[in-house]
Amino acid sequence: MFDIKSIRADFPILRREVNGKPLVYLDNAATSQKPQVVIDAIVDYYSNYNANIHRGVHALSQEATDKYEEARGKIQKHFTIEKAHEVIFTSGTTHAINLVANGFASLLKKGDEIIVSALEHHSNIVPWQMLCEKTGAKLLVIPMTQKGTLDMDAYAKILSEKTRLVFVNHISNALGTINPIEAIIRKAHQVNAAVLIDGAQACSHIKPDLQKLNVDFYVTSAHKMCGPTGVGMLYGKEEWLKKLPPYQGGGEMISEVTFEKTTYADLPHKFEAGTPNICGGIAFGTAIDYLNQIGFDAISAHEHELLAYATKKLLEINGLKIYGTGADKTSVISFNLENIHPYDIGTILDKMGIAVRTGHHCAQPIMNYFNIPGTVRASFAFYNTKEEVDKLVAGVKKAQQMLS
Repeated sequence: MFDIKSIRADFPILRREVNGKPLVYLDNAATSQKPQVVIDAIVDYYSNYNANIHRGVHALSQEATDKYEEARGKIQKHFTIEKAHEVIFTSGTTHAINLVANGFASLLKKGDEIIVSALEHHSNIVPWQMLCEKTGAKLLVIPMTQKGTLDMDAYAKILSEKTRLVFVNHISNALGTINPIEAIIRKAHQVNAAVLIDGAQACSHIKPDLQKLNVDFYVTSAHKMCGPTGVGMLYGKEEWLKKLPPYQGGGEMISEVTFEKTTYADLPHKFEAGTPNICGGIAFGTAIDYLNQIGFDAISAHEHELLAYATKKLLEINGLKIYGTGADKTSVISFNLENIHPYDIGTILDKMGIAVRTGHHCAQPIMNYFNIPGTVRASFAFYNTKEEVDKLVAGVKKAQQMLS
């Protein structure tokens, strides 16, 4: 049974006030809040078994190593990954994408083509532009439609025998659009291209089965899954991870070092140089446990109910336009009020204790397509309520009245 009152009690920050008003946190697409069990896992590590991992023979080091590798196993199971060493801990999605882009610099040549979509976060654009500058490869873009969806006919046309890589987000952070990644992966594989899916916005809402998807790389961040900042994961098929050279050099990622030659460690350590975010990795595993305890079917049902309710209520406001109106989307509403800058709306909402995100959301090409400076983005999580939606709607109406 989905008990929203009990769930909200798990999140201490939801009990605070902002500007004298109860906090209404609707910026979950930027980062989710953390339940007490995740906070406790971080405190427990530093209080009781803080030590470096993999290298020590003493009890604390062994305990920390066991907990860290246990978390890797939780990630493996959660995402239905065949082998634990196909899970690489990173500092987040951006790190994971750059790791893959850096590796492919040695595999691409002039004349090769790579494909990205028009709906991407800057983190899934800039690394590939840098890769093209290094290699001479050409970057092609899957165009978007007025509904904020991808033009799949155009995608089919730009795929060719020259295509080496395809990069698409699972869900758009700016619009909430759920992309048809199954079809994108299948069509890419027909021309023998590898596929990387940016799952940063997806993994708090759905539970992807990476074996079923047959994707080559999948990346995400813990901080959008009720986990801590500064930790994430890269999944890569073993065959691809073995082809890519190490991203960073240092401790842990080596097998043997001499001044004449260094040999590298086996997966996953080949890509995990230096001391990692140990408590972050452990708490990532705790966050996954917490989300699975609630259940992703229940999370999805509640969030879709919030999305439908908020969409209906917001569209009743004269002059309000929603961007991203595809049939398949998650609980993100990106909108503007006619003749009012989104920043001004966000500022007034903040005075009412309502946290939303304003601006281009690190997705400037989307804003350029719609010829707007940015949007107000309200993004809902499973711990949000219809009462909070009502406060948002009232706040937007007040902002419109004050700024018109």
